[in-house]
Amino acid sequence: MPNTPLLPLTAWLLFLLSAFSPIAAADITDILPSIKLSVAGIGTLHPLRNPRNKLLGTGFVVSDGQHVITNAHVTSVILEIEKGESLAIFVRGPEGVVSVRKAEKVLSDVEHDLALLKFDGPALPAMSLADSDRAREGQLYYFTGFPIGAVLGLYPATHRAGLAAIAPVFSPPQGSRNLTAKLIKRAANPFLMYQLDATAYPGNSGSPLYDGDSGAVIGVINSVFVKGAKENALTDPSGITYAIPARYIQSLLEQAGLSASNLPVSSLPRGAR
Repeated sequence: MPNTPLLPLTAWLLFLLSAFSPIAAADITDILPSIKLSVAGIGTLHPLRNPRNKLLGTGFVVSDGQHVITNAHVTSVILEIEKGESLAIFVRGPEGVVSVRKAEKVLSDVEHDLALLKFDGPALPAMSLADSDRAREGQLYYFTGFPIGAVLGLYPATHRAGLAAIAPVFSPPQGSRNLTAKLIKRAANPFLMYQLDATAYPGNSGSPLYDGDSGAVIGVINSVFVKGAKENALTDPSGITYAIPARYIQSLLEQAGLSASNLPVSSLPRGAR
């Protein structure tokens, strides 16, 4: 019986490494083109205004591809309905062409600063929701939106965000004179938010905060910590941004009778709420 030659040692090592190494995870640069197709500008459409379109913030497509999640404060504008003004979403297609779709508000969750819109026209690619109970401090995420979009235009920008803390949204005011009915209510039933080591700007409100491997949404950007006057958000950003956990998106979609299309995300280890 002829002898079978042994494989060189280096060949065996390469075989073992390929056989037992974990499968490489997706890279943010790989999934970003599809993420951008799901991110929309949120604003208003006024047929008698010049320009007709006004960008107010960011949102992202969910569920059946015909609904968008954004912040409640983004949609809290007073519309001139009698003159034909309506809410609208602005989306940039794969060819770079921007389309405008009329939209209407379906539901709002003012306490958690969330709003669900339905828009006209064909369905768009939807983002899935991650289990936000698995978010943990120190994890790196990304958010995509339209910072200062009214000036920079409808070009989605992506930023990295480290999850610095999971903490109650309520912060005690300085002095009893600053204690309002809203703050008292929030103090009685505080909910946890994500404090991010990231800089967001006006226009980023409603941006999806997502996992860089799967693209699943873990939260929604809704505010920044401002040092002093409001204008300092631009001139002297604090680098502290807040996001609302995706569990509240899930609740809003359930109220509307919509599926959340949740994905199991193994890259999000279970952490404290």
